[in-house]
Amino acid sequence: MRRKSLSCRAPGASVLVSLIAAGLSLVGSPLPGAETISTNRFLGTATCSSSGCHGGGGPTQNQFLVWSLRDVHAQRPAATLTTARSRQIADALQINDPAADLRCTTCHAPLQAVPIASRGETFSAGESVSCESCHGPAENWLRSHTRPDYTHADRTGAGMRDLKNLYVRANTCVACHQTVVPALLQAGHPELIFELDGQSVAQPKHWRESASGSGAQMWFVGQAVALRELSWQLAGEPASNEKLAARWSALLWLLQKLDGLGPEFSTLSGCSAEPAGQNLRVTLTACDELAKRVAGLSWTDEMSRRALATLSATADDFQRPGLAMNYQARRAERLVLALDRLLSSRRNLPPNREVDANLNRLFRLAQSLPEFNALAFAEALNAFSKSLSP
Repeated sequence: MRRKSLSCRAPGASVLVSLIAAGLSLVGSPLPGAETISTNRFLGTATCSSSGCHGGGGPTQNQFLVWSLRDVHAQRPAATLTTARSRQIADALQINDPAADLRCTTCHAPLQAVPIASRGETFSAGESVSCESCHGPAENWLRSHTRPDYTHADRTGAGMRDLKNLYVRANTCVACHQTVVPALLQAGHPELIFELDGQSVAQPKHWRESASGSGAQMWFVGQAVALRELSWQLAGEPASNEKLAARWSALLWLLQKLDGLGPEFSTLSGCSAEPAGQNLRVTLTACDELAKRVAGLSWTDEMSRRALATLSATADDFQRPGLAMNYQARRAERLVLALDRLLSSRRNLPPNREVDANLNRLFRLAQSLPEFNALAFAEALNAFSKSLSP
């Protein structure tokens, strides 16, 4: 059976980013496409959960019930901070209380950081990752957003975050689903891998995706944003970080393989493989532009097919000498996620047990970075590519 995602290194640790009162990215710069209104206050989930709003039983009114009863973001992120594992990480960093320290609560309990002036009467800082963490502070759009005469532009103009825009959606999720500072990692925090499509598929849906949308497009936008954020993080590191550099290099390699996939795509060909200095800034800018462009185009099944064929034909890259094994392993890690999402996005593609078996073999070979065998992976990748042929 086809895998949904390769998130085994971070069970229960990933949470959606909260871009609190000022609409700022957790990685430092103002977040494009996530603007909020400065006078907009947070009101809390109590304003969304009544049976007449999103807490009803009908399929068009049960959003709060789906989220609160089935989505891990409702309770688990904050609860994670009370576990023995979190206590161990906190002790290593000399954190007195992880449930109250900004280094932990920024992602696990983000509403704690909302300024007093931005809290409405029904707001509760004790909520975990809640409705307004993703949709934005609700004061200016709460009463109007269900009006039948309101357009999508009216809602976003009032301050509701435009999560239909894949660029905005990726920006809203990436920081907490990927960015972990080295000190936290060294203390035992799981490494996180951001993959917008696979993680969206795994999340119980309290929303409706566009019928014309594509998982491959969501995957691509997410990966471009992920590389942008990795570029930002590396550029801010005071010393070289080999692990982060390997992750950055692997993702750049993957996306450069798809240069020219569509005429509207901006290219990453001007980004060199050196994760330092000016090149990181060039890559950051190029990835942001690429993510915006791809989010705005009409993705076709033919684009998914070509992307899948291109990436499945990269076995030679794993047989060439000169690239360190940890860099090869990181490429494999990103590649199997890409193949999985691209394959899943193909419309009307009949089930193929051989393809699925070969993909599962690739997942197994990429599972352990220290034990990665590039030649075995290349052999399995060739088998996967052949099984895709009609």
